[in-house]
Amino acid sequence: MKGEGMVTQTQAAVADVLAELAALEDPKIRAVNERHGDDHGVNLTRLRAVAKRLKTDQDLAGRLWTTGDTAARLVAILISRPRAYRADELDAMLRDARVPKVHGWLLSYVVRKSPHVEELRVLWFDDPDPVVASAGWALTSDRVARAPDGLDLTGLLDRIEADMRDAPERLQWAMNECLATIGIHHPELRARAIDIGERLEVLKDYPTPAGCTSPFAPVWIGEMVRRQALAPAPSARS
Repeated sequence: MKGEGMVTQTQAAVADVLAELAALEDPKIRAVNERHGDDHGVNLTRLRAVAKRLKTDQDLAGRLWTTGDTAARLVAILISRPRAYRADELDAMLRDARVPKVHGWLLSYVVRKSPHVEELRVLWFDDPDPVVASAGWALTSDRVARAPDGLDLTGLLDRIEADMRDAPERLQWAMNECLATIGIHHPELRARAIDIGERLEVLKDYPTPAGCTSPFAPVWIGEMVRRQALAPAPSARS
């Protein structure tokens, strides 16, 4: 009986969250989001406020995720406990996360904080599904920047050079980020990274708002290297 009461309470909480998100739905926000493939119309600041009030709740997160509702899944991600997920659970969730915002938040807020991140990086990197593979490439970019030991950086550049131009959009973006990351963080490979970007011209004409850095890899690399050169050296500790 006690267990049934807990289930009923959680089901009621799910219904309450769905109702609250529905009340926050804004047709204008939905119209903007849908142009980017995101099928929800909830202001993200308000959505984050809902998650903040709910606090971390792994059981509720799981039940919100199973609704399939995009806004509910974003809340689920924010109230999740990343280390509580098994690798197979995260794999299933990533494969089911077809909406770009859900895919991106799942990677950023859950997978990257999971103890299974390297296992999943390897699993997804060569997946035949380009959306899943894009997650593997995104996690590889993290390693290129922070922990490159054991990675074949030259081999990554070979793959990018051969496959990036004709890759599907999300995979192409992830490969392009990896190309830029190699060029930014590994001076010995910078010239080759820039040369690949210049020859492939991926995202060369991408519209970039004023004050933002172009995603075109040669420009991206050049700007980030320039900023690194201008950054003050860390002061010596006494």
